[in-house]
Amino acid sequence: MDDREELRSTLETLATERVDPAFAELDMLGTLDQVTLMAEQGVVAAKAVAEERESIARAVDGIVERLGRGGRLVYIGAGTAGRMGVLDASEIPPTYGTDPSLVTGVIAGGEHALRNAVENAEDDADAGAEVGATLGPDDVIVGVSASGRTPYVAAALRAARERGAFTVSLACNRGAEISQGVDVAIEVVVGPEVVAGSTRLKAGTAQKLVLNTLSTLAMVQSGKVYGNLMVDVQSTNEKLRARAERTVMHATGCTPEAAAAALDEAAGSVKLAIAIVETGADADTARAALEEAGGHLRAALAATRSAGRDG
Repeated sequence: MDDREELRSTLETLATERVDPAFAELDMLGTLDQVTLMAEQGVVAAKAVAEERESIARAVDGIVERLGRGGRLVYIGAGTAGRMGVLDASEIPPTYGTDPSLVTGVIAGGEHALRNAVENAEDDADAGAEVGATLGPDDVIVGVSASGRTPYVAAALRAARERGAFTVSLACNRGAEISQGVDVAIEVVVGPEVVAGSTRLKAGTAQKLVLNTLSTLAMVQSGKVYGNLMVDVQSTNEKLRARAERTVMHATGCTPEAAAAALDEAAGSVKLAIAIVETGADADTARAALEEAGGHLRAALAATRSAGRDG
């Protein structure tokens, strides 16, 4: 059996590669029926993610622990899987006010591959290993592959594991190759795609849902969210500046004028503005309390109020 024949045999075993007879007349359905079918399969993806909630929670805990040690979160994948990682990572700095290096996405073939297919990039195990070798014991790598066998991703996970990084795999098939030996294996089994083998569909949806959950809850637990409010959002345009005022008003019950004044005093920091309004402290005092609390607003408010009572 030559290599290509062996690969064909391997693909036959993967649910994401199967041709489902339930979708065999897709091209003959009316538009409404086609849309209904696509929507129903999107629900399948969401349910598959929910079934993996325990492994996802373990991954979140591992990520939070490493980020708390000053580490990084790195997503790595090829094709759609790589693009999902880059997309999720790119939205973290403006949403949560983080350094761009804290959460990053790496795609096989580099930036050109974000918009173009790069021949054989997913098979380049050496390139994947190079990425994995840049990580250390404080870092987290999440390897994303619908098939669960992408050589680029598998090599990156192996190299990162050898250097002591926390390793997470995200595949859409059970018993995936990339699941072997990692700290947490997430396997969201979505089944065959509506268009056979097109893993940008259910598999891509499931990947996006999982990555959303990992990064969002890591930011929540790192103090970037107060209640369910984005308190470290960067106000880089008029809409976001208006949102910042609304967030301060919602969190404190203050007037628009008071919110605007607090944001001016806080140099635009929503978190600091809330602390100023809620405690009546000046910006320096509120900022010191936030730093002492590791950026967790709720803890800073409690400490400032306690100090006020004691004083």
